[in-house]
Amino acid sequence: MEDCYVKYAMDVIGGKWKLLIIWTISQNEVIRFNDLQRKVDGISSLMLSKNLKELEESNLVIRHQYNEIPPRVEYELSKLSQKLIVVLQSLNEWGCEVYKYKKSSF
Repeated sequence: MEDCYVKYAMDVIGGKWKLLIIWTISQNEVIRFNDLQRKVDGISSLMLSKNLKELEESNLVIRHQYNEIPPRVEYELSKLSQKLIVVLQSLNEWGCEVYKYKKSSF
């Protein structure tokens, strides 16, 4: 399976936090680091920083640094990652169905 692009995509967006970070940014369009950390429940500053750097290196997130006092950094999705939002919306709907089904079976 040399040309398995699903595997390549999962290498880029896999892990515990990346899709949740992308989804959260998409819900806010542009977001500052601290706001993003508050909205991604349970993520540490170090882990958020690491994942944002990896997403930026993969051209999925755009980082804007403003040389102000105090310094301000904002993140937004690139055009490439915006294509993921349709997939994430479907995943969100599916997750909602699974949640309702699981809840109703108790």
